[in-house]
Amino acid sequence: MPVLQTDKAGFLLDGHPFRILSGGLHYFRVHPDQWADRLQKARLMGLNTVETYVPWNLHQPRPDAWRMDGGLDLPRFLDLAAAEGLHVLLRPGPYICAEWEGGGLPSWLLAEPDIALRTRDPRFLAAVDDYFERLLTPLRPYLASQGGPVLAVQVENEYGAYGDDTAYMEHIADSLRRCGIDVPLFTCDQPVDLERGALPGVLATANFGSRSAHHLADLRAQRPEGPLMTSEFWIGWFDRWGARHVVRDPQEAAQELDELLATGASVNFYMFHGGTNFGFTNGANDKHTYRPTVTSYDYDSPLDEAGDPTAKYTAFRDVIAKYAPVPAEPVPAPGPKLAVPAVALTESAGLLSCAAALTPGTDAPRPLTMEELEQDFGFVLYETVLPLEGPALLEVGQVRDRAQVFVDGQPVGVLERENHERSLAFHAQRAGGRLQILVENQGRVNYGQGIHDRKGLLGNVLLNGRELVGWTSRPLPLTTLEGVPFAPTAATPVGPTLHRGIFEVAGPADTYLHLDGWTKGNAWVNGFPLGRYWSRGPQKSLYVPAPVLRTGANEVVVLELHSAHRARTVDFRDTADLGPTEE
Repeated sequence: MPVLQTDKAGFLLDGHPFRILSGGLHYFRVHPDQWADRLQKARLMGLNTVETYVPWNLHQPRPDAWRMDGGLDLPRFLDLAAAEGLHVLLRPGPYICAEWEGGGLPSWLLAEPDIALRTRDPRFLAAVDDYFERLLTPLRPYLASQGGPVLAVQVENEYGAYGDDTAYMEHIADSLRRCGIDVPLFTCDQPVDLERGALPGVLATANFGSRSAHHLADLRAQRPEGPLMTSEFWIGWFDRWGARHVVRDPQEAAQELDELLATGASVNFYMFHGGTNFGFTNGANDKHTYRPTVTSYDYDSPLDEAGDPTAKYTAFRDVIAKYAPVPAEPVPAPGPKLAVPAVALTESAGLLSCAAALTPGTDAPRPLTMEELEQDFGFVLYETVLPLEGPALLEVGQVRDRAQVFVDGQPVGVLERENHERSLAFHAQRAGGRLQILVENQGRVNYGQGIHDRKGLLGNVLLNGRELVGWTSRPLPLTTLEGVPFAPTAATPVGPTLHRGIFEVAGPADTYLHLDGWTKGNAWVNGFPLGRYWSRGPQKSLYVPAPVLRTGANEVVVLELHSAHRARTVDFRDTADLGPTEE
């Protein structure tokens, strides 16, 4: 592969002028069996490059553990990109934002009570250096300098919106260099943060979604020489629970792209293909109010969540053709979809009753956080004994993020971080009753100082003004459903329950799980974690990638935290429902 260079005017590739035409495609948000399809469609739209973040938290789930296989096999993704003739912009963080859980920072960092993330805190820098060494050592052959597809590597991510410590950024850049990164480095920031996040001698790029000529003129004013590039040209947006599905008119976005390319600048669309926050991997924002992101990361992209070209794909392809060669091959057709209506979920298992059989608990005077339990995702079940009967006022320090409260197995209320709720009144029928609090991590904050986002019950718990002591904290990450004692049930259970059903397909194809009549929870197909659903919307369906299915019998499991569909059925349909686009 050719080597990227810069001169006073722009980029050079093996000495020839070169414009980067790139699109965001996060390998960790796409089933690995679909990577090749998405990469081919990037090339067919006229892109010569793809961009990907790297999620530190998935690759290094514990300080002494490392994963680079299956859906995290980044070398294979890079091989596939190279086979398609595409270059790659690599964005390894350590912080990535990306509306991803914790901005990609591993939760085990927060086990240190006073750690300062994204600073020169020695504990953070030591962890970053170890991460880069583990990640980049096997990636060295993929650098363009070694004949690989990786043209350039990003230093941190929008750091100017977080801090202004140049020495910290220099450490990140030096760490990348020590690990063998000898291709160009670059930073990216929103226009108002460019100087705070920039590094001397490192290419500065800008992130924006409109007023391209204006923002690029500002970038040129701050950087009189060198390439002009937007590393994130926002052509859509993400969704949060309880809001609308955000879309952007294809022609309006294409007009903005035309304006950008007319300046001669390089571009990376954010996103070309958004994909999915499978499992529990969505992030959240907290600008005085906690707002979790939905499961779909469709992002109103040129390729939709299932990888099908949209009107935006065609509009962008037409604009790109004005400035660069576009393959003569036709726009790819949508992939096949399947539908299986009214799948009955005939077996169930109560989550509270089977929790002890799934994972051991830890006894302590107070509730332990997820980080203290060495837990990344999912739920924690807290249990203690009520010392009184009669009127009771339960008060907690902080709920991170949603707590369902039960007394002797019966629901008595919900506390939500999003609503700033910390207290709950109920009537205790007897002294010695069992108090259980099921807390859901709805996604660690991925932007701003809120990334120091520990999960579970934080602080002391009071009952009628007195501290409740003697707790069992039981992690329920639900990374596997092995050991769940499913059994046939005639009546619909009450409370958090896992429901299981079997359905048949003639052959695998993409589909969408619709949960009309269900309330809130998570779903799995053949053990693959589809993500969260919530009746408050906007998202009303969950994407099921074709490779998850198999010819013949398939299993669907739904964890319903509240009220299940009366008939306990779900539908697989051939169309998605991401919700209304107007408030």
